[in-house]
Amino acid sequence: MNIGIDCRMYSTFYGIGRYTHELVTRILKINETLEKPHKFTLFFNPTEFKTFDEKAFKHIIKIQVNANHYSLSEQTSFLKALYKEKLDTVHFPHFNIPYFYNRPFTVTIHDLTLSLFPGQKMNKFHHRLAYNLTIKHAVNKAKRILTVSAYTKNDLIRFLKVPPEKIHVTHLGVSDDFTFITDTKVFTPTLKKFKLEHKQFFLYAGVWRTHKNIPRLIEAFHLIKQKTEKPFKLVLTGKPDPLYKEVPDTIKKYKLENDVILTGSVTNEELSHLYNASFIFTFPSLYEGFGLPPLESMKCGTPVVASFASSLPEVLKDNAVYFDPYDLNDMAEKILSLAKDADKQADLVEKGIAHANTFSWQKLAEKSLKVITGE
Repeated sequence: MNIGIDCRMYSTFYGIGRYTHELVTRILKINETLEKPHKFTLFFNPTEFKTFDEKAFKHIIKIQVNANHYSLSEQTSFLKALYKEKLDTVHFPHFNIPYFYNRPFTVTIHDLTLSLFPGQKMNKFHHRLAYNLTIKHAVNKAKRILTVSAYTKNDLIRFLKVPPEKIHVTHLGVSDDFTFITDTKVFTPTLKKFKLEHKQFFLYAGVWRTHKNIPRLIEAFHLIKQKTEKPFKLVLTGKPDPLYKEVPDTIKKYKLENDVILTGSVTNEELSHLYNASFIFTFPSLYEGFGLPPLESMKCGTPVVASFASSLPEVLKDNAVYFDPYDLNDMAEKILSLAKDADKQADLVEKGIAHANTFSWQKLAEKSLKVITGE
């Protein structure tokens, strides 16, 4: 088969970029081992086109397009590039498929966050209209659909009326960038950078969006500070987003400027260090299609306290402590209770490392290739 893949999001960063990177790299490696390898046509934007080394693989060609996501050029020049190639099928790792592309394709739907928690970035009518048209086209026209959890599969069935037999679940993997570090000196420079030496801190890692529920986490942390004399800190990673002023506003409201540390964007290495050094990882999200950060934290040997919402119980199972993400008292109680229970912490660390290691990008790639080719 001549298989096209939309690689415009190909990167080693988080989210769909990381997914695309792991999926494509591993599928191409699997293809090298096949008796009859497929031909792959990979579409990149200029930056990704330059960084992708096609010499590392056989049976591929890479094509440069200049089509940003959710742009007019995505609907015109990228569409033209797709039609120009004689492709048997195309895989799109995200729902943003050119609306008038009507040849065979498969698609990965990670979640329905924009449907259920549209947030500030979807407050304009034309944005909501474009999103609804695009995602409905993606799921209705796709030959097969990949989802990253059974929860997202059920959302597609419930909200978009997708036939169950069309959907295939492939859990994400956890990168080898994240591992348990026994020598604490390794992450000392990172702790110094963020002024966290000799401090016990709770950690949140992720973007700032409405569904991430960060303001409630800050409020719960305020309750914790009132119930204990221990000088806990709360560390929030993620690039500050001016559209989500609730985070700094909540910090200011409770006078927590000295207790809540905003790191901004961090590298994978720094994040691994923060995971390893943190006392407890907290994940208060209201909605997740999968939820990688808690698993990454588990793999680094840190106990997790998380929301029981959406896909998280499916992914984390009995390897985390759960709270009601809408209940501040419950959130604070569960975090503080675990902070006081050394035996429970030790149990979660041991179970968590083993559990996180069961999530494999290789398994995802093997199953995904079968779905893409229709085998």
